[in-house]
Amino acid sequence: MSTRRFKVLVINWQDIRNPQAGGAEVHLHEIFGRLARRGHEVSLLCSGWPGASAGDLVDGIEVHRIGGRHTFTLQAVPYYRRHLLGGGFDLVVEDINKIPLYSPLWVRPPVVALVPHLFGNTAFQEAALPFATAVWLAERPLPHFYENAPFVAISESTANDLVVRGLPRSSVKVVRPGIDHSCFRPDPSVSRFERPTFAYVGRLKRYKGLEAVFDAAARLADDGIDVRLLVAGKGDHESALREYATLKAPASVEFLGFISEDEKVDLLRKAWATFYPSPKEGWGITNVEAAACGTPAVASDSPGLRESVAHDESGLLVPHDDVEAWALALRRIVQDGELRARLQAGAVRFAAGFSWDRTADETEALLLDFLADGPLQGRAHFNKNPSEAK
Repeated sequence: MSTRRFKVLVINWQDIRNPQAGGAEVHLHEIFGRLARRGHEVSLLCSGWPGASAGDLVDGIEVHRIGGRHTFTLQAVPYYRRHLLGGGFDLVVEDINKIPLYSPLWVRPPVVALVPHLFGNTAFQEAALPFATAVWLAERPLPHFYENAPFVAISESTANDLVVRGLPRSSVKVVRPGIDHSCFRPDPSVSRFERPTFAYVGRLKRYKGLEAVFDAAARLADDGIDVRLLVAGKGDHESALREYATLKAPASVEFLGFISEDEKVDLLRKAWATFYPSPKEGWGITNVEAAACGTPAVASDSPGLRESVAHDESGLLVPHDDVEAWALALRRIVQDGELRARLQAGAVRFAAGFSWDRTADETEALLLDFLADGPLQGRAHFNKNPSEAK
């Protein structure tokens, strides 16, 4: 561990305590909370929510909250200039999550861009046309406005997305997310559900594509194969999903609503497998968390997700939106006990390669190298492995 210390301002739409926080916020917090505990000075500029405090200290991170979900972009720049411009930061890390803030145009220190996920055309599957168009257009000029900024992507899929948008591959480093192995681990005392059960844990958004799995469960029911789909989470697509499930597979789908972390771990340990039918993700952390609990995943063979599932080792990858293929994959899990046992063992082995300490180590090494080399040289340095850091 390096003895060098830096002062960093992190910019993200939300923080870990925001009621709408998701995987991007967990990812950011797990990394920079660790860096704060190692002695680096970490501040976070983010949006607030009704009733939120303007200032907070969360696991050593000094949090500045301004505006709300829809006004943060308008208030971030003036707040930075009034309160943070003279903060003596060595660098700024912008988490490009949703719409970029183009921070190189208005912050003083050099910028490193951290990218969990780019929406691209999937924005049109989720949002109304005007907003989807705005998101799509906002991602196009990334190479221009972040010309001298190195990028950290959480998967090869996201890195490839950045290259398609015009960034040189040498300026993009992949640092994969971790998981908390003290929380997500097998427990021999916990038994699987007696009824064949598949679990989804995540936000209920239209683009996630859960309807395809509901259709698959309905086809299996028509063939006399009983499966249960447990859906945990909240989101603005929930009411539509409930209606669809009632119409298509009323005996197969149950909605659990929001569940606590303890309930999540319990569900992942008891399920026969998880399912994740999204057409595109930055990663797919629930797949790895489930794997660490000894539970395989059935997921779309789509960008991001195909990296969080080792096909035929920690789970099964399925052509996205292919209902017949989904039905076949679920059928195999239900009917082939030898396959289930092999995937359960393989899932634990696969998940062992992911930890938040390792993610924080790699991120810290990259940021220190960037500062040591200077912005222009530091960007080129990102094509090296963290183990090559001096």
